[in-house]
Amino acid sequence: MNGIAKLLIAAGAALVLVGVALAWAPWLFSWFGRLPGDIRIQRSGGSFYFPITSMLLVSVVLSVVINLWLRR
Repeated sequence: MNGIAKLLIAAGAALVLVGVALAWAPWLFSWFGRLPGDIRIQRSGGSFYFPITSMLLVSVVLSVVINLWLRR
């Protein structure tokens, strides 16, 4: 149980840091969601947004970070 608690604390701290970065420096992440391959459809009745490329990038980065962490 001790390992899971440390993992949850680290994940929470990482989320807090990302939230602070988004609040204080939104220009750092202004490119996110506007990458080529992200689908955005806007019409008068509503809008649809599907960030395919952005989520692939997040998946690759998280996979690399988790693999590096587990090999440590």
